[in-house]
Amino acid sequence: MTVEYLKKAVLTSKTDASETTKIVQEILDTIEAGGDAAALEYAARFDKYEGDIILSDAAIEAASAKVPEKLKRDIEFAHQNVKRFAEAQRETCQDIEVEVIPGLIAGQKSIPVDTAGCYIPGGRYSHIASAIMTVTTAKVAGCKNIIACSPPRPGIGVNAAIIYAAKVCGADKILAMGGVQGVAAMTFGLFGLPKANILVGPGNQFVAEAKRILFGRVGIDMIAGPTDSLVLADATADAEVVAADLVGQAEHGYNSPVWLVTDDRSLAEEVMVLVPKLIDDLPEVNRDNATAAWRDYAEVILCENRQEMAATSDLYAPEHLTVQAQDLDWWLKRLSCYGSLFLGEETTVAFGDKASGPNHVLPTSGAATYTGGLSVHKYMKIVTWQRATRDAAKPVAEATARISRLEGMEGHARTADIRLRKYFPDETFDLTADAGV
Repeated sequence: MTVEYLKKAVLTSKTDASETTKIVQEILDTIEAGGDAAALEYAARFDKYEGDIILSDAAIEAASAKVPEKLKRDIEFAHQNVKRFAEAQRETCQDIEVEVIPGLIAGQKSIPVDTAGCYIPGGRYSHIASAIMTVTTAKVAGCKNIIACSPPRPGIGVNAAIIYAAKVCGADKILAMGGVQGVAAMTFGLFGLPKANILVGPGNQFVAEAKRILFGRVGIDMIAGPTDSLVLADATADAEVVAADLVGQAEHGYNSPVWLVTDDRSLAEEVMVLVPKLIDDLPEVNRDNATAAWRDYAEVILCENRQEMAATSDLYAPEHLTVQAQDLDWWLKRLSCYGSLFLGEETTVAFGDKASGPNHVLPTSGAATYTGGLSVHKYMKIVTWQRATRDAAKPVAEATARISRLEGMEGHARTADIRLRKYFPDETFDLTADAGV
């Protein structure tokens, strides 16, 4: 490809990887050995919080009463949209059975995990929408126990709107604990909680690393890095809207990449002028994050045509992919690597982040080349079963015995032999492996 970088990133999401693994491993080891007491020590140190860890029904009701009615309606609106989409996804998890050969029936069942641990960020920003996205999908999947975990503010506790959202969406327990210690508490079953079978939800680099280390002992939604977003725009795009969308995602954090890919030089140049102006108009914390993200991680890429634009996008495999270009159906059919796709100016990443329905917990750092985002399917175990008549078992046993012996697995072969002798005592079978192979 002959792409031209009008702006090139000086850093990548892996640039500032450092002592995170060592720090997180030490915290996890200490909490696993020390249990509740160790988790409480870290909570006091990092969260600077000494209130109740498991919120009582009275505390949940008190927090909910603090949420303005208008915000409650917005949370309920978003919850219904996410729930409706998740229910449609759940319908695609079908139990099936098939007669593989006459008399041999095999099947598939979809079984939800028992306990889901949903991490809801509450540090730099209070991610009310993450409570909606993670708890709602776990509830629709059919998890028996849903734990919502969010960091408390010193002297305040967990954000009241997060508490309300978690309650509305179906959380069984709400844990006031942040960071690695919160993840550890859900994983190890501290404070009387059931041990989580899966950990889901976004978080900072320490939360993400804790999930990565614990993966295997528990399931996780995905190994996540900083959020990233790419906009595909042609000459028909509105430069101000494109710039606003880029800035809206850059405010996530200092290391959140945003990329513009276009085949129109004048659009690219106008966007590059507009973005710093829009960033300067943000509140301080947002402005500082977006400034650093745009300066160090953002890229503006000029392509020859839309085919080259699509190929470039697939190489980046962005978490969020926005198309502001003609012929949206062509882009929908052509694009293949993204976490979630936003087609046309009338939708935007923020809609998906907050209220439109599809989940906002999505693959980052190029992981969209091999996985999608959080959905009810992540909470489901797709298991198989089989049963057979004795006549159906006959050819399967013969093939199994011979393949097993060819592999050198005599014990496997004999489990087939014994059935053939029992079910067909009057028959003789050649169950030897072909030594010439």
